[in-house]
Amino acid sequence: MLLRYIYDDKLAHASYLVGCQATGEAIVIDPGRDIDQYLELAARENLVITAVTETHIHADFVSGARELAERVGARLYVSDEGGSEWKYEYLEPYDHVLLKDGDTWRVGNIEFKALHTPGHTPEHMSFLLTDTAAASEPMGIFTGDFLFVGDVGRPDLLEEAAGIKGTKEIGARQLFQSLQKIRELPDYLQVWPAHGAGSACGKSLGAVPTSTLGYEKRFNWAFDIDSEEAFVKAVLAGQPDPPKYFAVMKRVNKEGPKVLGGLPQVPRLDARVLAKLVQERAWIVDTRSQAEYALGHILGTVGIPLNRSFNTYAGWVLPYDQPIYLIVDEDRLEEAVTALIRVGLDNIRGYFPTDTLKTYPMVVRQPLHKIDLKTVHEVKHAIEARELLVLDVRADHEYRAGHIPGSVNVPLTRLLEDMDRVPRDRQIVVNCQSGGRSFVATTLLQSRGYENVTNLEGGFMAWMLARLPISRDGADTTLHTIGNASASQKENQPA
Repeated sequence: MLLRYIYDDKLAHASYLVGCQATGEAIVIDPGRDIDQYLELAARENLVITAVTETHIHADFVSGARELAERVGARLYVSDEGGSEWKYEYLEPYDHVLLKDGDTWRVGNIEFKALHTPGHTPEHMSFLLTDTAAASEPMGIFTGDFLFVGDVGRPDLLEEAAGIKGTKEIGARQLFQSLQKIRELPDYLQVWPAHGAGSACGKSLGAVPTSTLGYEKRFNWAFDIDSEEAFVKAVLAGQPDPPKYFAVMKRVNKEGPKVLGGLPQVPRLDARVLAKLVQERAWIVDTRSQAEYALGHILGTVGIPLNRSFNTYAGWVLPYDQPIYLIVDEDRLEEAVTALIRVGLDNIRGYFPTDTLKTYPMVVRQPLHKIDLKTVHEVKHAIEARELLVLDVRADHEYRAGHIPGSVNVPLTRLLEDMDRVPRDRQIVVNCQSGGRSFVATTLLQSRGYENVTNLEGGFMAWMLARLPISRDGADTTLHTIGNASASQKENQPA
């Protein structure tokens, strides 16, 4: 047997290729949309992908299961649990098997057993793996978004992201029962989850890629709680804001993602086209670093640095129903396009090499714009003089734990839809925890016509380090030491 771990840093998403070297067959578990990586890996190992499965209908990335079924005829193994509203809708043209709790199937000499483990979602499955050529008992379990290293999957996404009211408490109770079910399995089982640290599918995922069930029983907080009521309260507390694109992903993966047939080919465009698109207020994403953008950018573009958070921030702020254009280094174009299609942002109409920024000012006869950061002491004095409004774009729970007195909270995840809450006639300084989210928010506001907006240098962390007054739950206090800051105030760094 061969098992390979494939990890996407930007989404903190883990998928797996399992192959039987005796028969040359392989299966992919929880694949991402860009399936060439799995086909190339299988070819290097002299394997052919004959099957694909996923633990549940994912909400944080576009699944590659349909793409594999279409491209190489892989048989689909998917959940048939969870009720009629949680059924896949695209399966009919493809070779597929619907799985119930306890069902088994084989890929060569490798046996898989489906366990219904609802809670994160109603249809969620986990898969026990047994290498029958070497053993008669399972080696490990693919837990998807049910059990992570150090955490469990959040049960509130259907309600908070997809808007299905009354489901988060039900999901929390199902999750507790699923934990009792898996508690009976042997401690030696390896645990192979679908996400790692940085994913918004949980609140405290560990950075170690895999674990064992015995270790999780001893040290995962979820196994320490014996009371269902206490577990429900604990698992629902302090969950980060779900990105709004999760609802889109859930629908896309249920109905069936568009088959791409490969990475989209994006045309190169010139400065004159760029000038026209800026006038039309098109969605143009500048992928350069925060520092490069601040030193000189085109007013009307949105700055989303091409780093680990790129596709998450893109999913937060970009529309799914409008064309997208990129300003990007040519040698990173494929990386940017891949990141966007992984979260379903397929409508990429063209790109401009970053060198276009050198010729653009000559075309429009205007210089590039700059972002002048405000220091915490400048902001403090301006607040006292009632000269500006502080816009805090962190998550609700971060804001409640501590914020700049008088600031207004509109999380970046909701800024585009709640932009009417942000006045256009005020000087605005945007802050988050350390400056990443507030940078994106600043550029988003500028691109939508806000003329007097800038970013707080160093974010709320710099404010705390300067020991300036803060508010918690409506009460103004003074932070005496940085150690007093709540752990939940750490930057929610998406991956």
